[in-house]
Amino acid sequence: MNSHARRLQRPGSWWLYLVHRLSGLALALFLPLHFLVLGQAISGAAPLQTLLDITRLPLVRALEWAVVVSLAAHLAAGIRILCIEFLAWHALQKTLSTLAIAFTTLFGLAYLLVLIR
Repeated sequence: MNSHARRLQRPGSWWLYLVHRLSGLALALFLPLHFLVLGQAISGAAPLQTLLDITRLPLVRALEWAVVVSLAAHLAAGIRILCIEFLAWHALQKTLSTLAIAFTTLFGLAYLLVLIR
């Protein structure tokens, strides 16, 4: 079996580990931008309104959806890790992984419905 095929056979928990780390990075990159926008409210209504108008662009809406999905993925994967670490639910790793994926998917789809309305 070649190395590419072996890399694709990683356990589901490894993929959730990766999603947890990457979603944490995405949130860490988002927060300074969020605080910058909030800081514009201090400067007055006009600068804030300019930034709020930008949020109506389709690309920004897609990025907003990605941040919400990242938040849901980070939360679900983090709860899964806490259950495994502190409750010793090692036997339920597959179930917890499935629940984390389902929560993230449902949350992402629900927010997508809100965005397209």
